Amino acid sequence: MPAVTVDNPLTLPKVAASVDAVARPVLAVTTAPSGFEGEGFPVRRAFAGINYRHLDPFIMMDQMGEVEYAAGEPKGTPWHPHRGFETVTYLIDGTFIHQDSNGGGGTIENGDTQWMTAGSGLLHIEAPPESLVQSGGLFHGLQLWVNLPKADKMMDPRYQDIRGGEVQLLASPDGGALLRVIAGELDGHQGPGITHTPITMIHATVRPGAEVTLPWREDFNGLAYVLAGRGTVGAERRPIAMGQTAVFGAGGSLTVRADERQDSHTPDLEVVLLGGRPIREPMAHYGPFVMNSQAELKQAFEDFQAGRLGTVPAVHGM
Repeated sequence: MPAVTVDNPLTLPKVAASVDAVARPVLAVTTAPSGFEGEGFPVRRAFAGINYRHLDPFIMMDQMGEVEYAAGEPKGTPWHPHRGFETVTYLIDGTFIHQDSNGGGGTIENGDTQWMTAGSGLLHIEAPPESLVQSGGLFHGLQLWVNLPKADKMMDPRYQDIRGGEVQLLASPDGGALLRVIAGELDGHQGPGITHTPITMIHATVRPGAEVTLPWREDFNGLAYVLAGRGTVGAERRPIAMGQTAVFGAGGSLTVRADERQDSHTPDLEVVLLGGRPIREPMAHYGPFVMNSQAELKQAFEDFQAGRLGTVPAVHGM
């Protein structure tokens, strides 16, 4: 898992919750069902079965792969529309090319993130480069959907290209956990992603037997999704493993611990930590559109069919 790392986490700024912070209890641990997306690449639906009141402002998250493609097998998504939210694609292994009808796009690879604010709407495509299609190779990443409040749903689209080397790297006091702050902030340390909806997104690597307790904003919700490995969550040490999501309750800190023994294919516990300030507005979601009412959904479909969300470029560079 070659996302951005360091040889010695003890050289990084340290983060730890205060001793008097109220520990967040674990409300639930769910297991992501598997499926296929786009032209047929495998995904795990991380938030399936979780009540939206625990997810808000997050809508969905797919773990893409981890899969080792043979030559000719790598797949992407065809051109498709979005309106009313932001898509965050975090690539851990492999290479993906992105382009949208608003002129945004680029190539992301190990540890990079593309942050696309669809806003009023655009067309979008993601695909592996031709070289990867020909050779095959490892592919692994996440796509997260973040809702926009009603006041921002029709804003102009925006694209952020976040290189892996730009993420804020932190560590637990004993160096047992490496924390990559992709967006938002943790204990005053700011990640590079600029968000309209206040959120925090962290990829943590926790060494076998290590435990990390992080300060967590009390006005945010708290979620932990395991990309690889096994461990426990919460002060109560509730077991969690690859493909499972923990939902935390209220409090000022959250705890993640890696088991002493990990699976043979992964040396550490790899977990994505998410928190955000709930929007608490009505949500109407269908396919690639996330609005506040059925009437707005209908308008989004009409705008798409009329070409008002953009047109596919004659040459899209894939």
